[in-house]
Amino acid sequence: MKIAMLAPIAWRTPPRHYGPWELVTSLLTEALVARGIDVTLFATQDSVTAGTLAGVVPRGYEEDGAIDAKVWEYAHLAHVFERAHEFDLIHNQADFPAHAFSRLVTTPMVTTIHGFSSERILPMYKPYQGRVHYVAISDADRHPSLDYAATIHHGIRLDEFRFDPAGGEDLLFFGRMHPDKGAAEAIQVAKATGRNLDLYGIVQDQGYFDRDVAPHVDGKQIRYHGPVGGEARIRALGGASALLHLINFDEPFGLSVIEAMACGTPVIAIDRGSMPELIDHGRTGFLVPSVGEAIAALAQVETIDRRACRQAVEERFTVEAMADKYIRLYERILRGA
Repeated sequence: MKIAMLAPIAWRTPPRHYGPWELVTSLLTEALVARGIDVTLFATQDSVTAGTLAGVVPRGYEEDGAIDAKVWEYAHLAHVFERAHEFDLIHNQADFPAHAFSRLVTTPMVTTIHGFSSERILPMYKPYQGRVHYVAISDADRHPSLDYAATIHHGIRLDEFRFDPAGGEDLLFFGRMHPDKGAAEAIQVAKATGRNLDLYGIVQDQGYFDRDVAPHVDGKQIRYHGPVGGEARIRALGGASALLHLINFDEPFGLSVIEAMACGTPVIAIDRGSMPELIDHGRTGFLVPSVGEAIAALAQVETIDRRACRQAVEERFTVEAMADKYIRLYERILRGA
């Protein structure tokens, strides 16, 4: 089986810090290669893979302002589709633009839908559902007007997330600084309970950060660290008493949720989007309707067994489980089933 894996080009694959789509693309690519599958990763030229790297874009456009996103995205897409005949299947991880090329080739195609940014993008999905096999990353993110080949949850490399049986006393926010992700709400909870809060993540909305986050950052109770990777990231995820995931949108998945649980840290999340698929209420964290309920749930977080958090990820959210499900899907498509 020869797979062309089409990565986004916002960031390197895998990303250095932020880049969830690129991260999932890398995790799946490496897991498939480890199973002996011939995978060519179409990504930025500075990407890293055990498979075959094919790139025309020098660097991610979010990492290099000289890279024009639109210009290089067309070059990137043309590169894979001009070589489509070399592969048994194209797996698109780069959203809807690839669909414009899909009818120009005969190679079967899978698109993992990493979330809908707007109903306005449906015209680039609905007309192509007879040609492209769509994968949802959660049941919550399935759009009612589309047909899906499967729902496949993301998985992580469990051995990269060290289990911390003790955790710490402080609270954790891990995500981009944007109104959707709930950094301001996490600050509310910390201040209402007198707990310290560590915030990690890129600033995606500068106005929001300057208005609703930065004024509260004092370096003592409320601490902002920016994006983090490597060992510091693992220490942050495992060294907290709870991850506050007080989202303001229907999140299609939430990698930081399963990463925190893998390290033993329970999660208090707003009960929206995919959160009920990731968190077992009362066992690995708490699903709450509001900030007020999050404050109340925090009083019970010590009742959560941190080993149960780790076990839930072991059972349901490993990269091996994700890869197995995609392989079964590829085989079904190639059989014409």
